[in-house]
Amino acid sequence: MQLEYFHMIDRIVDLNVDEKTIVVEAQVPNASTIFEGHFPGYPLMPGVLLIESMAQASGWLQLGMLKFERMPILAAVKEAKVRGSVFPGDVMSIEAILSHQGSGYAVTEAKIRVGGKLRANSTLTFTQIPFPNADMRGHMDAIAKRVGFPQQAVSP
Repeated sequence: MQLEYFHMIDRIVDLNVDEKTIVVEAQVPNASTIFEGHFPGYPLMPGVLLIESMAQASGWLQLGMLKFERMPILAAVKEAKVRGSVFPGDVMSIEAILSHQGSGYAVTEAKIRVGGKLRANSTLTFTQIPFPNADMRGHMDAIAKRVGFPQQAVSP
């Protein structure tokens, strides 16, 4: 996880396009400037970054479903709940399932667990747009390699 670049996902553990599910992992860094203010002496992963982590996991799922032909953009956050604290050094297991897709939109249900315990969950809505340019597509391809995106998911 590289908080300063909003790279929230370290690796894809499992992507099942047929079942419309994904599991990813992300280790919260032990040190980050974010924790200097959130909170001094008691560092916690901010709730907004937990939501971003669930959104990115959901985005990787959609990229697999869409075979990298369109790009998901977060459009709405519903029912987001932080159910427990996430601390520096914690390894988050993030799961997402695609519950609806159509008319250029998708809805996912996502959860974060640490040590098997539920820490956050949310219903997320995305718009799905064409990649805006070749640079963005190349950037996403490079990140896909870094996180271990299964290339067979986008191969014919």
